[in-house]
Amino acid sequence: MAANEQVETHRADTSETTTQARPRKIAVSGAAGLIGTGVVGRLKNGGQSVIRLVRHAPRSAAGEAQWSTDDGLVNPSRLEGVSGVVHLAGESIAEGRWSAEKKRRIRDSRVNGTEALCRSLAALSRKPGVLVCASAIGYYGDRGETVLDEQSPPGEGFLPEVCRQWEQATAPAAEAGIRVVNVRIGVVLSKQGGALQKMLLPFRMGVGGKVGTGRQYWSWVAHADVVGAIVHAIDCDDLHGPVNAVSPHAVTNAEFTKALGEVLHRPTLFPLPAFAARLALGEMADALLLASAHVVPKRLQETGYEFQFPDLHDCLEHELRDQLS
Repeated sequence: MAANEQVETHRADTSETTTQARPRKIAVSGAAGLIGTGVVGRLKNGGQSVIRLVRHAPRSAAGEAQWSTDDGLVNPSRLEGVSGVVHLAGESIAEGRWSAEKKRRIRDSRVNGTEALCRSLAALSRKPGVLVCASAIGYYGDRGETVLDEQSPPGEGFLPEVCRQWEQATAPAAEAGIRVVNVRIGVVLSKQGGALQKMLLPFRMGVGGKVGTGRQYWSWVAHADVVGAIVHAIDCDDLHGPVNAVSPHAVTNAEFTKALGEVLHRPTLFPLPAFAARLALGEMADALLLASAHVVPKRLQETGYEFQFPDLHDCLEHELRDQLS
């Protein structure tokens, strides 16, 4: 077995052993998404029972329970006595231009949906011990080179305001005595979807490059580590409130571009000017590509979380190893 394979095996064994130590039943919304699929897989690999929270009529044999963004749980008794809830559902922010209607869906799917679910959880006779609710580093907005931890104030603009309201929407659960963790997720790197998947085609064709000046910080996180951080948040009784799910080593867009080009063995000579990004994507370009947020995972590190992929090169090589020429 190669050395890197031994490390991979040790990492997987460690994460599963931690999960196996505390048998439980966990409910997960957004279970079919990029992060949700990983969370469900990690929990099941650790011997845990999972209830998927779905919008359609539930299939009892599939371990599902129905909920809606307006009314919360349709049959609350299905979640009586669960150990925890992971809430990941929400309208994609990276698909389609941000029209007024798109922005309404982004906000309502997060804020209204979270509040409705939390009201249902608060009303249970046997409440879950913990709610791990997704949030995003969009909370911090465009902050230049300022280093941002969980105590940093929110930024200004659409995404910071959505994230602020999203986190506040968990109040009914917290007031009912449920430990609430708001996981502020960074740029998730996975070949299966998200930002990295969208970048692969132009970079493979040799037409990738930095966006804008390239000086803006991109606070990224490996898919394995955002999944690991969520499971850690379920397990760690010391965690509550905001928790940044990002690598300890944020990079600038220019550094990210260089690393991806090196891993793919492709040149990165074709920058995307800021005006062109705005023409193509509108307001979304400023919020997702041109904004700078140098975020650090202070609470994860304080509570002993061990990152599987703290280094960007290692993360990219892991995700893309079956595609390298």
